[in-house]
Amino acid sequence: MPSRKPREAPPTTPDGRYLVVDGRLWRRSNPALGPRQRQLLVDALMQARREVGVALRAGNAAAERRARERVHRAKVALGERGPPWWTDGAPDFNRHLVGGTPYAAWFAALGQLRDKP
Repeated sequence: MPSRKPREAPPTTPDGRYLVVDGRLWRRSNPALGPRQRQLLVDALMQARREVGVALRAGNAAAERRARERVHRAKVALGERGPPWWTDGAPDFNRHLVGGTPYAAWFAALGQLRDKP
């Protein structure tokens, strides 16, 4: 069986606010969360995601809605959704294509560095 190549971690913007996945910005968790609090929220998020899958497989729309609401609440608590966790007034580019944001030049330069032999 061929071995899998480990996945490279997605790049993080220089200010630490976003990850870039498939050219789209995704807000990172609030770095002010303590490790224990963060882990509890991640555990709640993963459990809720599992419950979404169970509900989908069972065709239970009401259970799916409840599970998706728990996913949303966990993501808001983590700082990945809802009001931005930073306080400098900078706009939130969560879910935006990186090319249409102030991070475009940084991301283009990053790609050029990766393409060099």
